This record gives sequence, C-alpha cells and structure tokens, in this order.
Amino acid sequence: MPTTELLNFVGGAWRRSCAAGHASVRNPATGETLAVVPLTPADEAAAAVEAAQAAFPAWRATPVGDRIQPLFRLKALLERDLDELARTITLECGKTYAESEGELRRGIENVEVAAGMPSLIQGWNNEDVARGIDEHLFRQPLGVVAAITPFNFPGMIPLWFLPYAVAAGNCFVLKPSERVPMTTQHLVRLCDEAGFPAGVVSLVNGGKAAVDALLDHPLVRAVSFVGSTPIAKYVYARATASGKRAQCQGGAKNPAIVLPDADHDMATRILADSAFGCAGQRCLATSVAITVGDAKEPFTERIVEDARTRRVGFGLDEGVQMGPVITSESRDRIAGLIETGTREGGRLLVDGRGQGVDGFADGYFMHPTVVADADPHGTLARTEVFGPVLTMLHAATLEDAIALANDRAFGNQACLFTSSGAAARAFRHQVRAGNVGINLGVAAPMAYFPFSGWGDSFFGDLHAQSHHGVEFYTETKVVIERWPSDWTRRF
Repeated sequence: MPTTELLNFVGGAWRRSCAAGHASVRNPATGETLAVVPLTPADEAAAAVEAAQAAFPAWRATPVGDRIQPLFRLKALLERDLDELARTITLECGKTYAESEGELRRGIENVEVAAGMPSLIQGWNNEDVARGIDEHLFRQPLGVVAAITPFNFPGMIPLWFLPYAVAAGNCFVLKPSERVPMTTQHLVRLCDEAGFPAGVVSLVNGGKAAVDALLDHPLVRAVSFVGSTPIAKYVYARATASGKRAQCQGGAKNPAIVLPDADHDMATRILADSAFGCAGQRCLATSVAITVGDAKEPFTERIVEDARTRRVGFGLDEGVQMGPVITSESRDRIAGLIETGTREGGRLLVDGRGQGVDGFADGYFMHPTVVADADPHGTLARTEVFGPVLTMLHAATLEDAIALANDRAFGNQACLFTSSGAAARAFRHQVRAGNVGINLGVAAPMAYFPFSGWGDSFFGDLHAQSHHGVEFYTETKVVIERWPSDWTRRF
C-alpha cells in the first residue's frame, strides 16, 4: 500500500510540496510508517507568508463579531471529530487514548475563550484629559503571525495560539513538528470547513529550513514556539533579531515536594500520573520528587509500587496506562541519562530500561523508572529527561526542600503536597516557578489564565492563552483628539 504524502495548506488550497526531502511519520508503538511529510523548502514557506499577507487587509477589516463566528463552528467540528482526532494523536504521538482526548479538551477550551474576543480586545478611553481633548487606546492586529509547535501535544498546543491570533484579526501560519503532522492536517481541514477565508489559516510542514524562513521573513510579525530550551533560545534570538515579537516556551525540570502531613495515597496517585503520564513527555511532568522528614518512607514505598505495576503498551488498547516515547533515539537518550544518574550515585529502585511489550517488539517503549538518592547537582537531577523517569531527593525541612526546588535553571512548574495552609502559603510565596500546584501534580492553567513559565522555561514577556495571548497578538494605538468647540455654527 503506498504511503500517504501529507500536504501544505496555502492560500486556502491544499498543495503538494516540491520538497527534495521527506520525513517518515511513525507509530511509536509499532515502528510502522503512517505517512511521509515534506521538508518544505524556504521559498514555499515564504509563499505561505505572502498568501497570508494578501488575506490580511480584508480579515483585519472584518468586524470582530464576524471573525469569531468560524471559531464557534470550529468548536462544534472539534467535538464532532474528537474520537478520530484522539486516535490520530495516539497513533502518531504514542500517548493513551484518554490522554489524547484530554489534550483535545484543553485545546477546545482555548477556542471557547478566544470566542470572547469582542470583550477581550477592548481598549479604554478618557474623556477630557485636557480641556476639549479626549484620549483612546485601541488594540489592532499585527498582521501575519506564525507558530512552531512540538510533537508532544499536536492537538492542544496549536490551539494555544491559533484561536487568539485569528480572532484578534491576524493571519496565522502553523509549522507543526514533522514527527506528528497528521493531527494538524486534520485540524487545519476543520479550520477550512469552519469557514475561515483563504489565507487566514495556513499550514507549512517541514524542518529547520521552514522554521528559519518564518523567523527571517519580514512580513512575519510575531512567532510562538514550544519545545526544548536550546531551540527556544535559538528561535527567540533569531526572531527578535529580525524585530519580531516572540513567545518561546522551553524545557523544564519540575519538582514536587511531599510533606509528612500530606495524604500519601493521593500524593502518590497524582505524582505517578504526573511523572509517568504521556510517558513523561510533557513540560509539566513532575521529574523530581522531594520528600521531607518522615514522608520519605511511605511515599517511596507507594511510588515504587505504582511504577512497577503501571501497565505500558499501545495507547488504543484497553487498560493501558502509559504508551511509548516518541522515537528510538529518545528511548536511547533516556536510557543514557539513567545510566549517568546511577554512575553519579543514584540508586535504581525501579529500572524501566530494556523491557518490551508483548506483541510490540518494534515499539519505542521505556517503562517507568525511579531513581533514589540522586546527586541534587548531578546530571539526572538537573537535566530535562523528557521521559518516564522520577528522581527522588530528600530534605529535612520545608525550607531545605524549597531551596532544592529553586536550585535549577528552569521555572516552569513546582508543586507541594500538604494539609497545612501555612506550608502551602510559604511555598507558593517562595518557590520560583510560573505555574504552582498545591496538592496537584500538573498545574496546567485553564485557558482563561496564561500558561506561565520562568527562567530557562520561557523566553519572552507575554505567555500563551487568555489575556496574554490577546496582548501578544495585538499592538496598541493611542489616539488623542481635539475637535473645534464651535461645531454648532457648522450646521
């Protein structure tokens, strides 16, 4: 059976790329090729930008109440195709069906919030700032904006950006990860079906050449990115050097502190889902657990049992709790970091390396792993593993635990498990992280709050979602007006 070649969507039409190279899209549970994706050359990426620019004047002139009507239709279409989209995510990304469905729900939330753009985009005004003079602030769209999105949430993360950008009056160019482009093919088909005019939403597949073309093109006014910290730094530096706005979400090394007064059954269940859910391939995964005082023994016993018994397999199979990692290279990199952690003094409580899954010999499986007594300044405790590996540290006091949590370059998320309000208040006040959870393992903001991140987890000023998204995709214009005071004599 011939392999499907995926298409770009430019100027309201699906187009086959003339790319010289292609990448294979593989099912990480089986290793089989699902499709091939073009590595679009720079000139074709530039053509998508120019088609978007041609569509911008008419779209900007469209009343905001009319611009949001396709979003209402898009929400209904996403609900209609939720099952098919979730299955596609599982096939190309590897996560379980429940995880795929959950990410789509969070994406749909952003469509719902962005549909409130008539209120979100409002400016303000003052009458009589001086005698006979009024002053107003308006928010206006930027023009053409682009997003470069990662493999781990192919349905949700494009929807962090697209709804706000287009509802604010911009034209949007999406460059998805070449590892998981099938979900975004479906998503853009739904945008077309929802009735966005030609050129308002575009899709460009590819790798670095396509990315650089978007970063360098003078008509691209703003760039949104989610991925690893080294690439986030690269995108931010190159985009801002070209005078563009940029919001670049990088990597993470998220700590969770467990106090003796925590509900240990609840803490274990939640932190196991955080550390091992999505095979640890999410920027909000808990990757370091810091037990305090007498919490060490009961929490360790429980988390080890969960890691050993978690069912790993193909995400569409009944009862599977964790799928594979995205590629064989990722699996090997994770295994190498585990080996480094043990050489640096870590003690393996659960070793997930080298364990297959019956019937899926060619899958990229890494089972849950727990490493205790790691060096807090070592590689494993400070590097983003992006896999199902939980590193265990211990502290005598909450103050010591917060110091351990803050001793890292990243600042995406930090969580605390306790029954003490005073401890929770001290933690949320002192911890250096943009997303903070109390008795939560994944502090993912709802769509009406920004997705915050500090330190090497974020480069930029305005984050994704909510009011930050609206501000990022608009620029302010201040108008000061004086009108003749003798207007009555003109009629």
